Amino acid sequence: MAVEFLVNEKIWFDKYKYDEAERKFYEQQVNGPAGSSSHQQENGASTILRDIARARENIQKSLAGSTSSSGPADQNELLSRISHLEVENQNLHSVVADLQKAIFKLESRLNALEKSTSHQPSPVPPTQVSLSQKVELPSASPAKKAAAAEEDDDDDDINLFGSDDEEEDQEAAKVREERLRQYAEKKAKKPGLIAKSSILLDVKPWDDETDMAKMEECVRSVQMDGLVWGASKLVPVGYGIKKLQIQCVVEDDKVGTDILEEEITKFEDYVQSVDIAAFNKI
Repeated sequence: MAVEFLVNEKIWFDKYKYDEAERKFYEQQVNGPAGSSSHQQENGASTILRDIARARENIQKSLAGSTSSSGPADQNELLSRISHLEVENQNLHSVVADLQKAIFKLESRLNALEKSTSHQPSPVPPTQVSLSQKVELPSASPAKKAAAAEEDDDDDDINLFGSDDEEEDQEAAKVREERLRQYAEKKAKKPGLIAKSSILLDVKPWDDETDMAKMEECVRSVQMDGLVWGASKLVPVGYGIKKLQIQCVVEDDKVGTDILEEEITKFEDYVQSVDIAAFNKI
């Protein structure tokens, strides 16, 4: 069939040579040297064109010889493939030509940039600048400063809404004072937290013959604002002697332990000493 015939044909395997020759021909037309080498280019171009024509003739002959063995359908298929290959070949040539033009433009731009950069002086790094080269900014003259100060003073003197601001400040001060006064009155009326303490006293007698009931009566006779007596009991000490252990609650701001001890020790006939056995804040 047609495919078997093309496998045995050498021209299809050598087709890349003719494509390469045609590409070189077009490249020489675009970028070839001028002047004395024009005659050589013409000879090379004619040789390439001759080779291309021969290749096409051989292809046509091979196709004509294969018509006897292949059917009309295979022949039409081969012809369509050949025409398709020719179209692709032409498209590739146009693409290659466009790429060559673009490369040429890029090369020219690069050359122009290299020339422009070679003429420009290299910038001096900031570390090489000496202290003497620093430029000081000119300060404003005294006359300009005085004029600016006068303008500021004039602006301060002009106050279109000064009276309103003063009235608002006075009203705000009055409102603030009234609120502070109301808060102070409310705080004064509110009872504060009273600090109290629970004290356990040890009241010791002189001997075992002391009347403990009378001694307790004397201790409870001590009355002060902020003092409340609690429970009591007799605790044996030794040798038949007992001490009076009595509980009391005092307000810290009104009754102190020193005053309480002084008042109890005034009963010298019954009380020898007074000690604080326990002291707790309530």
